[in-house]
Amino acid sequence: MVDFKQIENFTTAIQTIFPKLMYYLNNEEARELTGLEITPRQINALLVLFMKENLTMGELGQEIYLAESAVTRLVSRLVNLNLVRRKGDEKDRRVVRVSLTTYGRQLASLVFDRRTLRFNNLADRLDAEERQMLIQSLQSVLRGFEELEVRRSGLTEPSDSPSNG
Repeated sequence: MVDFKQIENFTTAIQTIFPKLMYYLNNEEARELTGLEITPRQINALLVLFMKENLTMGELGQEIYLAESAVTRLVSRLVNLNLVRRKGDEKDRRVVRVSLTTYGRQLASLVFDRRTLRFNNLADRLDAEERQMLIQSLQSVLRGFEELEVRRSGLTEPSDSPSNG
């Protein structure tokens, strides 16, 4: 049986926590991108390519939750900024692969190092059990949102995403 009072308490807590959490995350993101002349979506693409080099346009789109047409525009802007390069796939000429330029790798590395420091600082303020619970909870939240998105879009199963693979 569903305990509506527990659900109501959960919903109230989430609605209290998330705006504050988003405030801190947005401020941190703004600080880490200050002076870099790059948008959050662009840096997310660079960070994905930093961790998973040489993705197809479709794979990159899946990783950053963008339709392929939007990825094409994003990658074009990153090419113009000399942060990524496009190259045809050696086995399938219809496939376009994206990889970081030297400058793109340096920029992604800088932001990755800044984020690592930020999350190391957070980890220092949590004990081992809290860190593990946080990871599990965030994975559950992501899975829940992905399931809601799948249901909303009418698909039958989630795509490959960070929490699934």
